[in-house]
Amino acid sequence: MSARSKARKRALDILFQADVRGDEPATILAAEAKRAVGEPARQTSWLYARDIVDGVIDNRDAIDEQITTFSKDWTLARMPAVDRAVLRIGVWEIMFNDEVPTAVAIDEAVELAKEFSTDESGAFVHGVLAGIARAS
Repeated sequence: MSARSKARKRALDILFQADVRGDEPATILAAEAKRAVGEPARQTSWLYARDIVDGVIDNRDAIDEQITTFSKDWTLARMPAVDRAVLRIGVWEIMFNDEVPTAVAIDEAVELAKEFSTDESGAFVHGVLAGIARAS
């Protein structure tokens, strides 16, 4: 698994925890930062995970607006928490990170959804992100 793939999973963990616990993502991020200092082997993936979470925090309104616009018949509140977190990561990479090709952002998000969410989540995430990518 590449360092960026590991980072996406770490970012998913942070965003999911914050959502389920009702905490601010920055609070969970700070706790993870302390933990990362003590685990040098995780440094490579930590840096990009932090970039993702900071990006989602900084652009959350725009990201959620895109998700709401392109998720037909699904409100953010109705989505599984994992799907919300995966979509936020994917939208951030598509809209705000020029270093990641759109196809890679979509593929990585779909793989996370397939691995950690429902059987239908991969197709759902793909549909939402593909719509956002076409409109961007």
